[in-house]
Amino acid sequence: MHGEIPSILPILLLAFPLAAGVLIFALGRLATAFREAIAILGSAASLVVAVMIGSRALHGDVLTAFNSQLYADSLSALLIVLISGIGFLAIVYSFKYMRHEVGVGGLSHTTTAGRLTAFYTWMMLFIGTMLWACISNNIIMLYVAVEASTIASGLLVAFYWDRRALEAGYKYLMLLTVGITFSLFGCVLVYATGAGLLDGHRGMLLSQLKLVAGQFPPTTVILASAFLIVGFGTKAGVAPFHPWLPDAHAEAPTPVSALLSGVMLKVAIYALVRTVTLFYPGFPPVASFLLALGVFTLVIGDLMALAQDDLKRMLAYSSVSQIGYVLMGFGIGTYFGIYAGLFHLLNHALAKALLFLAAGSVIYATGARRVSDLGGVAKKMPVTSFCFFCGALAVSGIPPFNGFQSKLALLVAGAEIHAWWAVIIGIAASLLTLLVLGKAAKSIFWGAESEAVSRPAVKEAPLSVTVAMVVLAALALLIGIYPRAVYEPLKAAASVVQSVGHTEQATPAVALHNRQP
Repeated sequence: MHGEIPSILPILLLAFPLAAGVLIFALGRLATAFREAIAILGSAASLVVAVMIGSRALHGDVLTAFNSQLYADSLSALLIVLISGIGFLAIVYSFKYMRHEVGVGGLSHTTTAGRLTAFYTWMMLFIGTMLWACISNNIIMLYVAVEASTIASGLLVAFYWDRRALEAGYKYLMLLTVGITFSLFGCVLVYATGAGLLDGHRGMLLSQLKLVAGQFPPTTVILASAFLIVGFGTKAGVAPFHPWLPDAHAEAPTPVSALLSGVMLKVAIYALVRTVTLFYPGFPPVASFLLALGVFTLVIGDLMALAQDDLKRMLAYSSVSQIGYVLMGFGIGTYFGIYAGLFHLLNHALAKALLFLAAGSVIYATGARRVSDLGGVAKKMPVTSFCFFCGALAVSGIPPFNGFQSKLALLVAGAEIHAWWAVIIGIAASLLTLLVLGKAAKSIFWGAESEAVSRPAVKEAPLSVTVAMVVLAALALLIGIYPRAVYEPLKAAASVVQSVGHTEQATPAVALHNRQP
């Protein structure tokens, strides 16, 4: 362990995507090649920096900048590598996909070549603001960064500028802005209390607040936790604060949907964990409430997904359910529970981004997105079919895919604290997820060939579209077969989170991975 080290890397992590967004806005109108080239360079550069930070974090370094206002530890590193990696793949996917959207409008969505400049501008700013949230050590600036990501993504949700997109964007911005305001109240309350225990501005730094959080009055803890859970929980799609989510995911361009479900929900979970778990050691009921809320969320999400015919809305509700599993891990509160929650956060980010990209590939080729309007896609789109199949099994927790590893870890962690009610409901919900996604996959890919699919023009999506899906499918399979590949980053990230658990509880995690296939 080398401790806190001043570094330029956190600054570069933010500078690359934000500068790319500004350059695309300035130069994209002059030549269309500029916007795509700048987007790929900016996202690739931030991915390289994120990996460098992650490598340093594995060796115990905490990289800081601007007097610890920016703070990249092992937990931050896990998130920024995820955001940068999936962001890069989403940009690659966008090249052909968004060009296809220009003037097509098969789903009453149309756009123009000129508006693609705005698309890439906001995509880079969206990625940049999410990265900012994950390395912000200032509790107030954490709220500002999360809110900034809401604005950038809200404009992307409304990108198609038709009635449905505008309605979804308005609902998204309105509900999230109101919801996240509660997190501001919670952040201010934590700061005001912490400032009285620390010297001045140190009361804003999360790295300092964790040292005195045990001294907070119980009333303050209850009120601040409630504000933070409602605020950041709304952004994360936690039930019952999730009504914005299905509309936003369904009407946004597919690359944006992949970012929303794959990483934006995880950024909100990160903010929730960074703040609420400050109170774990001295106030165990906070963790118990998160466990109950997580189980409630996973049930509601799966039940709503079961009733959907729109493919993207079904995947959106499934995301609500999987966020419930992540929250369940943090609610268990032990080291192993937190480890399992982070593991599922990672696995769901990969699998759900994969599912949305595969769904977008089907929409790209057929112009249809209702499950009942599709059928027989596997014959004409074998790569997309395989990738969707991988994502569906991964999210459902079926071996040998990554979701099986993290769901098994969650269930074992729940059993260790004798939360059998949560374990039983978690197993039942996982079976329901398999039913939802399995039924959809059978109908779309192996059902009777529909009119939308029978057209001669329907074929496999272009290489830049399929390569992003194949990479994510390969990662889901690799982690499922060899989970030790991510054990060290997850162990380091879990150790950062404040919990009631003890480090010796890491042993079951190692033993579990030794037992798994």
